[in-house]
Amino acid sequence: MQTVRLAPHEFNANLLFNDNGLAPFFGLDNAVKQAGGSRREEFHADGEQWVARLSYQESNIVHPGSQTPQGTDFRIETIREYRIKVMRHPSEDSVGEQDFTAHVAPRWPGMEGEKDDGTRVEIPVPDGFGEGVNVRVKGSNIAFDHYPKLLRRAAGVLGIATRYFEDPHPYSNIQDAERYARVHTDASGPVHARDGPLAAMGHLLESDRSGYRKVVQNDDDERGRNLPGYYHTATLDASRVREAFPDHALPKEVKHYYAREAASMPDDHPLSHPKVGASLQASLLDDDETVRWRDLDRLRRELDQTVLSVLADAGLDVAPSDGHGPFVADAYFEPAVDESGPDPIGLDLTRVEQSQESVVVRHLADGLSPVQWEAMETLVTDGGQVAPADIADAHGRHVESVRRALREMDDLVEREYASVSLRSEYVAEMVHAAVDEAREGLERAAEATAKAMEAAERGLDETMSAFIAWAARHGVDVDDARDARMTLRFNGTVASDVGESIREGFRVWKDAGMPEQRYREAQVRFGDGSISDAWRFLNTG
Repeated sequence: MQTVRLAPHEFNANLLFNDNGLAPFFGLDNAVKQAGGSRREEFHADGEQWVARLSYQESNIVHPGSQTPQGTDFRIETIREYRIKVMRHPSEDSVGEQDFTAHVAPRWPGMEGEKDDGTRVEIPVPDGFGEGVNVRVKGSNIAFDHYPKLLRRAAGVLGIATRYFEDPHPYSNIQDAERYARVHTDASGPVHARDGPLAAMGHLLESDRSGYRKVVQNDDDERGRNLPGYYHTATLDASRVREAFPDHALPKEVKHYYAREAASMPDDHPLSHPKVGASLQASLLDDDETVRWRDLDRLRRELDQTVLSVLADAGLDVAPSDGHGPFVADAYFEPAVDESGPDPIGLDLTRVEQSQESVVVRHLADGLSPVQWEAMETLVTDGGQVAPADIADAHGRHVESVRRALREMDDLVEREYASVSLRSEYVAEMVHAAVDEAREGLERAAEATAKAMEAAERGLDETMSAFIAWAARHGVDVDDARDARMTLRFNGTVASDVGESIREGFRVWKDAGMPEQRYREAQVRFGDGSISDAWRFLNTG
């Protein structure tokens, strides 16, 4: 399938090299000294013109002495760390944001660093790595796989052997990477809508109390100017990501965002339109996991498929026949369509919600026991994990009765011996609504009983008391002044929801021996301010 080709944005990686031991570090030291502290050169790569600049910074690495622990002669008196800045030539990059910095530091087993207070800490070196260099690469708007090649070309023109940076060690790892498309502001609304794919990702897990999820919905920029969709993100760990993408393994942040200056830009400027992107979230990996350099192709595929699928789910054409469709070109993104990317997949983002809703509806339809209702009400009110003993104490129940009630709701709650919680935030929302409705029902029932008793005390017969109870149960205020038309006020209810209630009231009214015509001619008022006549509803029954 042809799709729009996404563009690279941020990138951050640790590229390790050990084929030549510490020779790259010694070569950088010599080049800086030969250049008197810094050096600037230009070079070409794949028909593009680039600028390379070499400089250094102070280091807190403890000097190993005349030799490293591995026996390598160390003739440098002062340890420094080196920076190679690589940037697209200004004549080819008017924006000036296609660049990267390579921070080069030595590595050997047992090396130490010194803190500001003089204490020393060991600097971790991977087992079996030996001696070499760590090149911390941080850049933007460059194809991910081009960084090592550009690093080699830059090193060569700066007087450092290119062979030092030939093959990144397998321990090399990626810390951050983003791919994006720029979307026309008139088309991007469904992406960040409250019922759009970003918001829907907030429910992507059977249990919202395990794993990691973060949803941000900010519609104001830093200066307080309103810009819908200014910064909307959904950050998901690997388990949540797999709910939407079963074959994905990497945690990600999916985002719709504008540039800080977007609100000040004219409509025809690229920055007045938002980006939709996906980025790696390495901090959400388990402690024993990392994204290796060899995983680069998989990483790019997952990022691209995530963005394309979100765009498609929002109804955007990801393969526009005119070549641009809902997309907007910028300095680094050209909305060309080709077959280089993965196919988007259908995001069944409502699947989890629907399955959870069916669980809640089934339990409510079957009827919850009093103990189960009490447990649900406590869990909704508490909003977190609660011990079964606390539920029992709050409602005067035996703890085993509570545990037995919870065992019968395993698909609604997550249950451990010492704690219990609602299975997901979506379940919590539905249960909360059900608990509120039940509570309101009890209040209406109590009010109906009270009004019926009041009617009895006033000498009204049982059938008229039933009509008063009907009104209380349905939240109806009855104004039946002798010299005016009777009014039925359905507070907080719209006309489409009251037909059966009005017909039920009419039956109770007739049973009370009251004049049918007075009820038929009653005026019916609704919570939305609309007015109708009772006979309209009675004639449709």
